[in-house]
Amino acid sequence: MADQELHLLSAFLAMEPTDSLIGLARECGGGSVTERVQRFIWEHCITKYAGKLHAPYLRKFLKKLIAEVELNHGDVIDELYEHYAHYMTTLKENDLEKDNARVFKYISFLFPDGCLELSRCLESRKLMVQLQCSLNMLEGDTGCSVWPSSLLLSECILSFPELFSNKSCFEVGSGVGLVGICLAHVKASKVILSDGDLSTLANMKLNLELNRLSVETDMSETTEDPNMVKCIHLPWESVSEKELQNHKPDIILGADVIYDPVCLPHLVRVLTLLLNQEKPYPDQCSNNHPGFSLGSKCSSDAKVNATHQANASNGDESVASLCKRTDNGASHVGLKKRPTALIASVIRNVDTFNKFLTLLDEANLTIEDLTESHRPLNFLPYLKSYDRSTVRLFSISCK
Repeated sequence: MADQELHLLSAFLAMEPTDSLIGLARECGGGSVTERVQRFIWEHCITKYAGKLHAPYLRKFLKKLIAEVELNHGDVIDELYEHYAHYMTTLKENDLEKDNARVFKYISFLFPDGCLELSRCLESRKLMVQLQCSLNMLEGDTGCSVWPSSLLLSECILSFPELFSNKSCFEVGSGVGLVGICLAHVKASKVILSDGDLSTLANMKLNLELNRLSVETDMSETTEDPNMVKCIHLPWESVSEKELQNHKPDIILGADVIYDPVCLPHLVRVLTLLLNQEKPYPDQCSNNHPGFSLGSKCSSDAKVNATHQANASNGDESVASLCKRTDNGASHVGLKKRPTALIASVIRNVDTFNKFLTLLDEANLTIEDLTESHRPLNFLPYLKSYDRSTVRLFSISCK
């Protein structure tokens, strides 16, 4: 399958906006949606996945696809007409209005050329993740949506697998579970996902099972199992220090968790408790080893402004550089006594982010901005709705 066709199929499975699909279909046809492209859509998209994707979405796509071909005086293949007619007669109006429906979509991480070392464990150079998620990114169903920050954090995990493999990883606010699925893929020694919303938690467990991961749900510490993902209810405002001490992660992760000023003190408390836990390391790891330093320091008392949204577009930095770079330019890898947190976030409200910086400083935590120095590879070239330039990546650690 050619790259253009793979991008079209991947965008279709990810339920990208129909205008994006039409644009990709034109690219496949050299400027127009040819009969060959229509045949590809019918055989590889509609026929294989019609029963798995949201029917109103398929109807909308077929309507736009047929209109595009007719507008350019082309011939629409019979199968597309017939399938669209089927949707016209079987879908009820109230089915089309269910904008808050839970739907299944597939996020395909496509390994770029030149990074065979990243995909050597794959049968193909594609990691496809099936997710049940919400079409409504607002109105109480935010935890079941796929947010840009979780996409960027997932790309980071796949770009720098050596940073996460054989590490114990704990995610706060795990949402649909995408980050955890990527952590399991790169062989993190332990993956613990958490969320404070019970509905989101139930959906997350379903997604883990859809991707053939075993799910454990109790809070107690258990024997490490590389095929097991722990999935726990963790309300930031009420979780106890004792509960958090059951877990001693190497890396804490979070995607789009800096959004509600009311929740920020509770989030910082959870981060502080997790980051302040020491754990033993192998003898060969010196306690005074500089460790992996993930970026240049961002002063927590230097308030950001509205222009602090630097472009984080695709870079060509070496995959290994994230693990090798330290504050003094050293090129060795080590472990700190205490864990590090990696937080990906869109700064939607500057005041909210400044409050977060203040709370971190008061908690004796330091924050570093990794956005420009350590950009992940582009695993989602077909996902036109994903604007990575809006997402910033930070590391947080104890001072």
